[in-house]
Parts: sequence; C-alpha cells; structure tokens
Amino acid sequence: MRTHHPALAQPRVADAGKLVLRVTIGLLLLLHGLFKLIHGVDGIAGMLQKAGLPGVLAYAVYVGEVLAPLLLIAGLWTRAAGLVVVANMLVAIGLAHGSQILTLGEQGGWALELQGLYLFGAVAVALLGAGRYSVGGVDGRFN
Repeated sequence: MRTHHPALAQPRVADAGKLVLRVTIGLLLLLHGLFKLIHGVDGIAGMLQKAGLPGVLAYAVYVGEVLAPLLLIAGLWTRAAGLVVVANMLVAIGLAHGSQILTLGEQGGWALELQGLYLFGAVAVALLGAGRYSVGGVDGRFN
C-alpha cells in the first residue's frame, strides 16, 4: 500500500505558485504596455523632460511593460525580466507618484497599492525564478 507524503507534492505546488505569480504580474502589466503601444508615450516623455531627462527614454517603457511581461508570462529569463519590471516601477513611482509614497487613498489603503503590488510582485519573481512550468524550465538560464 502506497502512502502519500506531503513533502513530495511541495515542489509542484511551489512551481504552480510561481506560475500564478509571474503570469499575473506579467499579464496585468502587459495591459499597461499595450495601452502605451496604441496611444504612445508622449505623456511619459513629458514627465522625463520635466525631470531634466531626455524624453527619448520614454521608449524604454516598452521594455518594462511589454517585453519583460512577455518574458515573465513565458517563464524565459524570468529573474532578469523581474528586475526590469522592478526598475520600470521604481522609475514610474519616482516620476509620476513620488508625492504619494507616504499617503493613503480614499478607501484607506496605500495610495500606491497597485504600483506596490507590481513592484514587490516583480521582486518576488526575481527572487523565486520561473519554476518548472515555464519555457525556460527549472534550470533555464536566469530562471
């Protein structure tokens, strides 16, 4: 008679959790990137110029909100893609939301809870890697 040992199921459950986390962060952030692909990045270029930076840097948002999310979803170069999302979110918070870092929203939550979830979700993905349910696989490069 075979007995089920809970420790044997743990890696698969952890890998499923990594899949859910990276696909969720990737898909939700990708929607922001697709919006920018359709409508352009002029608003971001303006914010960059106001901060004394070249407006052409606005095109980097496509790396942080299109390419990196696609890599997260696929599970390819996942840790690097997670770090790109972290950098993207830090810039976004600094440029557009710096005055809200220590404030609460109308319903009592942190004013930057969405940005915070993207930022810290990406940190978690960068730390955890892709897991077995990915194009890169458990032992894939940067996974």
